[in-house]
Amino acid sequence: MIPMVDLKTQYHQLKDEIDLGLASVLESGAFILGPQVHAFEKEAAEYLGVPHAVGCASGTDALHLALLAMGIGEGDEVITSPFTFIATAEAIRYVGARPVFVDIDPKTFNLDVDQTQKAITPKTKAIMPVHLFGQPADLPRLQDLCCTHGLLLIEDCAQSFGASVNGRQTGSFGVAAGYSFFPSKNLGCYGDGGLVVTPSEEVAQRLRMLRNHGSEVRYYHDVIGYNSRLDEFQAAILRVKLRHIDAFNQARRRVAHRYSQSMADLPLETPYEDGIGVHVYHQYTLLSDRREAIMAALQEAAISSAIYYPVPLHHQKVFKKDCEGLSLPVTESVAQRCFSLPIYPELGDEAIDRIVAVIRAVMHG
Repeated sequence: MIPMVDLKTQYHQLKDEIDLGLASVLESGAFILGPQVHAFEKEAAEYLGVPHAVGCASGTDALHLALLAMGIGEGDEVITSPFTFIATAEAIRYVGARPVFVDIDPKTFNLDVDQTQKAITPKTKAIMPVHLFGQPADLPRLQDLCCTHGLLLIEDCAQSFGASVNGRQTGSFGVAAGYSFFPSKNLGCYGDGGLVVTPSEEVAQRLRMLRNHGSEVRYYHDVIGYNSRLDEFQAAILRVKLRHIDAFNQARRRVAHRYSQSMADLPLETPYEDGIGVHVYHQYTLLSDRREAIMAALQEAAISSAIYYPVPLHHQKVFKKDCEGLSLPVTESVAQRCFSLPIYPELGDEAIDRIVAVIRAVMHG
């Protein structure tokens, strides 16, 4: 069986480093907001080129806390993508704001900037682009749009750790950005974990309070906060993997490019790279009118595949009331045709060629 992601193989490659890190946590006796978390926050901030990084319990929490720290709340609107995991819009709802879904670019699957501009109203407080599947959104244009209209740019970087635009890391363009360290991510831990980054010391201080029961000093609580702390074990694992992230992402690009070159002559759409942003391929997602036949053949050949995402957010029951009559044709077309192939740094050429052979057989059948 060829899985979508092979975490076991990666662990065995890094076993000595990871085991040493975990053992050091056990020996230290410090398990919550200890030296590993502080060291990881410093190292991640340096890597991402941002002044402040604050660990938290998950990527969903990272977005939630970022919105809270920026003062987004009841009556506000946040423009975002309908083609993403629900956590993006959930976080907006958590703070009492309304997610406003706009259509996506047919090539990158990220926010269409022209549609985003048209959706701005007096209630709009922020734009939250998602760097979907590791492809950076059009950050320079979105940044200009936010400056022109006095809006906050809050990046959803859950799938884009290590992606960059014009040499700058995603997450370094906005007033805040949230990352996920779910195990299958490009930089993943062995449980849940997240990170918020910001250029503002004031916002970072607020984030540290919010993640820890609204407290700066133990047993003194200034605001209602949350229990959302990245734990020491996950931080130790992430510190090891952070040292290898560039190599991991380059290996993902190798896999993606071999896929794309091998299928260039087939009547399907392979992932697009705009040449401005560096795609890090959290997922390798294609478009085909023959999706069901291809996925059935892959399953028959013991090869995994998946659909991210079969139901756009504006069609989800939970958002039905907000989105009555909303038509987003590009999103709806992509959702009906998209499917993703296995991609991870350790995926070898022989396995890639085997996967492509199955797809070719369907397309030529």
